[in-house]
Amino acid sequence: MIKQFENLLNKLRTFERVTIVFLTVSMIGLYGFNVLIREIAPQYASTFAWIDEASRILMVWVVFLTLGLAFDRGRHIAMTSLLALFSLKKFVYVTKAIDLLGIVFSLYCAWLGFKITVFVLNSGQVSPTLNLPMFILYIAPTIGFILLSFRFAFSFLNLTKRFDVIKDSLKNKAI
Repeated sequence: MIKQFENLLNKLRTFERVTIVFLTVSMIGLYGFNVLIREIAPQYASTFAWIDEASRILMVWVVFLTLGLAFDRGRHIAMTSLLALFSLKKFVYVTKAIDLLGIVFSLYCAWLGFKITVFVLNSGQVSPTLNLPMFILYIAPTIGFILLSFRFAFSFLNLTKRFDVIKDSLKNKAI
């Protein structure tokens, strides 16, 4: 069961990485092309005005999709120095509380994102240059925070070992 879970989590990470790299490279390529057009052939710049809007939408998606990966790699804000001050028993309780609060906060943010997405979807808003439905932009936080809540839940259930380095140092300190 654990092996299947690890396999599923690795597939999710791979999908996220590939998607983030694709979106980032697309955004950079489009924006670079746009700059070249403005410098080389400014008379055609208005033809490519959609690139600015597309780049902004891609950036929003990249930011929210990287929440889970940043969490996985420990590249988020954490107070590891404070956690190292606790005894091993208190450390376990505090980390479980952190994970539980993380789940609740992430799901709340996802819920807010969902409500905004539904509001924008019902309003029928479309982007000015791309003519895309604007809910595409607003669903990014919902998906990003759902993925982050999964990471907190995995940590809460001890399916990932994000606190092991600190826990090991506490065990060594107790010896």
